[in-house]
Amino acid sequence: MKKPIVLSNGMRVHLMPYSGTQAATVLVLVKVGSRYEHPEINGASHYIEHLMFKGTKRRPTTLDISRGLDAVGAEYNAFTGKDYTGYYITIAAEKLPLAVDMIHDMMFHSKYDKEEMDRERGVIIEEINMYHDNPIMHVEEMLEQVMFKGSTLGWDIAGSPETMRTMTRDQVIAFRDEHYAPEKIVIAIAGKVDKATLALVKKTFGTVKSRKPAGTYLPFEPSTLRPSEPFSTPCLVQNKPVDQLQVALGFPSFGAGDKRNAAVSLMATILGGTMSSRLFISVRERKGLCYFVRAENSTYDDVGTFVIRSGLDKARLAEATKTILAEVEKIKKTGVTPRELKEAKDHFRGRILLKLEDSSSRADWYARQELILGKALTPEERMREIDAVKTSDVKKVAQEILDLAKLSVAAIGPFKDGKAFLREAGI
Repeated sequence: MKKPIVLSNGMRVHLMPYSGTQAATVLVLVKVGSRYEHPEINGASHYIEHLMFKGTKRRPTTLDISRGLDAVGAEYNAFTGKDYTGYYITIAAEKLPLAVDMIHDMMFHSKYDKEEMDRERGVIIEEINMYHDNPIMHVEEMLEQVMFKGSTLGWDIAGSPETMRTMTRDQVIAFRDEHYAPEKIVIAIAGKVDKATLALVKKTFGTVKSRKPAGTYLPFEPSTLRPSEPFSTPCLVQNKPVDQLQVALGFPSFGAGDKRNAAVSLMATILGGTMSSRLFISVRERKGLCYFVRAENSTYDDVGTFVIRSGLDKARLAEATKTILAEVEKIKKTGVTPRELKEAKDHFRGRILLKLEDSSSRADWYARQELILGKALTPEERMREIDAVKTSDVKKVAQEILDLAKLSVAAIGPFKDGKAFLREAGI
């Protein structure tokens, strides 16, 4: 396990120097996302992420920030999830001081100019429209709306056009101040990192003062999953005349810290994680029912989602659904073979090795674990967990997770409503 360096203000830092690269990545994660929001400020976490690029006291405009990074060929961006927000810059190692200073300046000295804020509202509304018009991306948002109905986990990360128009500057600033606190921040720097890097971090991020939360915006409530309702499968449909249906089947799984996740990851790989997986072979290769089909598991602090997604032909929807659910029942009933398990473990190991070739992925590996779990396993420790999984473990988690009584469905296609879709799909 890799221990973080803890700064005097409580901020946690992971430094990962390694040879063979001339680049470095600075990644800063904050423990706040859309699930921490209140109804009137849904989208605030994402809005704040955008506003960090709109000018600081030393770099007054967006152009001052982007030009400073573009001039040295840096890659930079930010992202917002439901339980964290991140900012990163990948840069030539000799320019690492610029990257550290830039992210610190953006996060703690942004101006939040009212005119810029109002302009950005329109940008985000267009972003919301873009996602809603992209069936492959939007169907996942719809599925979580169904799975987490009544919980903030079911809210759109970007909020709605209405909340983007009405949330005030004071509300945004109050929300930021509540959550952008040192003890909720993790910094990871990977690549060609020298001994001076820590001093640089202390000089910038280490000067951020801790402050007592005002209590305006409280931490999120643990999610309440939709209660099991036998003979009633909730389904959310976007009625849209598309050539290819987008379908997502979701089952609740385990939270991020659950020891069973190693077995779940391997189950996802075997069922639908590769081009040699069961679903890919049975649904696409043998029957030609789709172009893509995949299974994947995602985790939040306290709950996870195991999702099977596919793009399907409406005329063959029932056959495709029947084939997918047959594979679900098969893995529950007969489990997986020793060969499948070994190949899934080898696949997992290979993916880790490829990921860690890149400084941004290496930074993400440690930062995300530290933020969500409060500890950071090394790749070797993670692989030992994977290697310890037995075929019986995979069968057990399949039976625990793939319960049709807990199935939720989302679909985009020419259907009047969820009942019409389920009827045609034969669910």
